[in-house]
Amino acid sequence: MSTLVSPIIRDTQVFELIAQEQHRQESGIELIASENFVSKQVMEAAGTVLTNKYAEGLPGKRYYGGCEVVDQIEQLAIDRVKELFGASWANVQPHSGAQANTAVFLACLKPGDTILGFDLSHGGHLTHGSAVNISGKYFRPTFYGVEQETGVINYDTVEETAHRERPKLLICGASAYSRDWDYVRLRAIADSVGALLLADISHPAGLIAKGLLNDPMDHCHIVTTTTHKTLRGPRGGMIMLRNDFENPFGIKTPKGDLRMMSSLLDSGVFPGTQGGPLEHIIAAKAIAFGEALSDEFGDYANQIQRNAQAMAAAFVAKGYKIISGGTDNHLMLIDLRSKGLSGKLAENTLIKADITINKNMVPFDDKSPMVTSGMRVGTAAVTTRGMKESDMEQIVVYIDDVLMNHDNEAKIQVIKEEINSWMKAFPLYN
Repeated sequence: MSTLVSPIIRDTQVFELIAQEQHRQESGIELIASENFVSKQVMEAAGTVLTNKYAEGLPGKRYYGGCEVVDQIEQLAIDRVKELFGASWANVQPHSGAQANTAVFLACLKPGDTILGFDLSHGGHLTHGSAVNISGKYFRPTFYGVEQETGVINYDTVEETAHRERPKLLICGASAYSRDWDYVRLRAIADSVGALLLADISHPAGLIAKGLLNDPMDHCHIVTTTTHKTLRGPRGGMIMLRNDFENPFGIKTPKGDLRMMSSLLDSGVFPGTQGGPLEHIIAAKAIAFGEALSDEFGDYANQIQRNAQAMAAAFVAKGYKIISGGTDNHLMLIDLRSKGLSGKLAENTLIKADITINKNMVPFDDKSPMVTSGMRVGTAAVTTRGMKESDMEQIVVYIDDVLMNHDNEAKIQVIKEEINSWMKAFPLYN
């Protein structure tokens, strides 16, 4: 038997590191808002023989032979996500949310076109026009943000900015904004300047799918998302459409016919921005979409939201400032300056107690992106482990205790041991 197929020597070094990472995940409190824990069957599918198959193209339209089975798997993923979001068309191949957005840019824009996105320093995303990202290098980026007093987006200001900058593409969505979005108003703004409206729902997608937040699908021309975070699937992305619209090149499509726009977006994914799809990850996506269609996932999404609101209230009660004053979704952005702390100090100190958060810039931050004045926390992962509102209050007690004793290593070690013991009550993978 070939030693390539059945290696005689197991790579113990890599598998030992994987075991260490599993232990880290199981023994600590995971509060990074963009992370979650997939089910065993999602993880199983991601590690199957499907990783061996090349399948450039689309189901039924491949550039390789032997795709009869993966065609069925990918079509199942498409059908399930269309049902989940009420979409008319979907492409489930993007390797990430960033690549989904890049595919949209390639399909809908020309180099130098103006885009209007949510400012990264106010809670936006790199792919919404950041100077270090392709979106800010190949296109002319302009931005809107939140009001300093409220921490909330002022849509009148967005409209004023849109009329001044005349973007070809208006982007809504964020990585660190805790409030819902007014897609109706945003569509009116986009229409008033002749722009396309793109909703990047990567963070709240699972809550939107279960009707807990405003639905962008009827109001935004294009919707992109990741498949992890609140959707609790494997790491990846996708693009969706519900309604037909006039494409950016002025070619009108028959009413109700999505073929022209979907063809442009398909081409934006392949061959525009990536090669062969990861069919093992698409299989895992299909499973995650099936899970998200269940009533149990609806209960889970509701609990994410309740947990976030309980956590926000607990932080406020301890004197922490939450940008916008609270949360509508699964996350919150906390300004630590009133506590005399930086985001970097908070992140590095909390990890000593096995509490994982990420430092994050806050609007009108006076510190660098590598230091920051804030931290971002989310409840999707701890909710997956079965935690409820009272547990959120206990987590905040631990966080506050650690941060207020950030120079007391002995105290932090005691808290870490308490957390490690406590998390045994919420097993991740039996």
